[in-house]
Amino acid sequence: MAHPQEFELFGPDFEANPYPTYAAMQQAPLYWQAWPNGGGVWIVTRYEDVAAILRDHKRFVKNYRNTLTPEQRAEMAPVPEIIQMIDNHLLSHDPPDHTRLRNLVGKAFTSRMVNQMQPRIEAIAGQLLDQVEPQGHMDLIEDYAFPLPIIVIAELLGLPVEDRRRLREWSKAFIAPVHDEAEYQVFKAKMLDFTDYLRMLFKERRQEPRQDLITALVQAEEAGDKLSEAELFSMVILLIVAGHETTVNLIGTGVLSLLRQPDQLERLKEAPSLIDGAIEELLRYDGPVETSTPRWAVEDVEIGGQLIRRGQQVEVVLAAANRDPAQFAQPDRLDITRQDNRHLGFGLGIHYCLGAPLARMEGKIALTKLLQRLPKLRLAAPVETLQWLRLPPVRGLRSLPVRWDTSAR
Repeated sequence: MAHPQEFELFGPDFEANPYPTYAAMQQAPLYWQAWPNGGGVWIVTRYEDVAAILRDHKRFVKNYRNTLTPEQRAEMAPVPEIIQMIDNHLLSHDPPDHTRLRNLVGKAFTSRMVNQMQPRIEAIAGQLLDQVEPQGHMDLIEDYAFPLPIIVIAELLGLPVEDRRRLREWSKAFIAPVHDEAEYQVFKAKMLDFTDYLRMLFKERRQEPRQDLITALVQAEEAGDKLSEAELFSMVILLIVAGHETTVNLIGTGVLSLLRQPDQLERLKEAPSLIDGAIEELLRYDGPVETSTPRWAVEDVEIGGQLIRRGQQVEVVLAAANRDPAQFAQPDRLDITRQDNRHLGFGLGIHYCLGAPLARMEGKIALTKLLQRLPKLRLAAPVETLQWLRLPPVRGLRSLPVRWDTSAR
């Protein structure tokens, strides 16, 4: 089963620029990544194959238990309570539970609801820039890309905005890989803190309902047939994590991509109306979600002449698909005027990102305001010194030092 070629999928060089490796992997339909303790995962990098798997929710499922017989499920060890409390969300369910949960929270992320939030998002971006503009420098991640979406999702859910640092710490722990028992115990402790925090908020909303999403979800849980307690915790945790983590990296990595391609940056500054296409191209070129969350084959499936066996894990690499030369002309070139840009940055099929309209709006406002207020923005550190925070499926920068001329406006 082993692939004849081995690829280095870890380490700082890969984190800084995984695209040459992904291009080499696309020479074959699939790549088998074996794990040291046995087993492994099929890695899928070609656009056509990635899109096909994303659409095929019947043969590729998110819940591994759905690949098992009733007898096999009965023999499985019980899921730890803390895992039940944090892993009963949209991304870990298949229909019909997925359909029920998506319909429940989908009302909060309609285009109409997002459009109503535009003035508030613009105000937040303006306030954040007011704080840093006079000093002539900032860490774009810490001072702008992180606070903007965390404030937005906190206000949408009804969370205290002053808790945003704690929320980010919990979010990082939620998506960080766990390799051994010691790391699991750290993860468990942080998730117990997270769920204790939410339990207190849920109690408050039951006693004093508000016009926020947490109140709506608590009321759905009380209806009994819509949302279980574990689903309530899991959905709110997912909304906090997904509602800000990806947008942080869309803004941060997007700004870096533009600063490294001055011709595209100047074009956008000269024609701000190109912002919609620029956001789509930044999502394609170096988007915030590198891979989709895992899937498992329900039955034997053949892709590109390679057989994926029932029960085997599959990982589709959105970042690789978005640079596939079979789908995109000059895929390694940033082009904010690119036409027919059907990237997979938000996924595809029934698991298409629920927050896509909100992420697009936040990215659009964040970049537009930034370039209006700081037209002389430039990097304040060599590109090769930047550190990448790769926590699959998310890809982003740890920090992004920038500076500008305070008399440029």
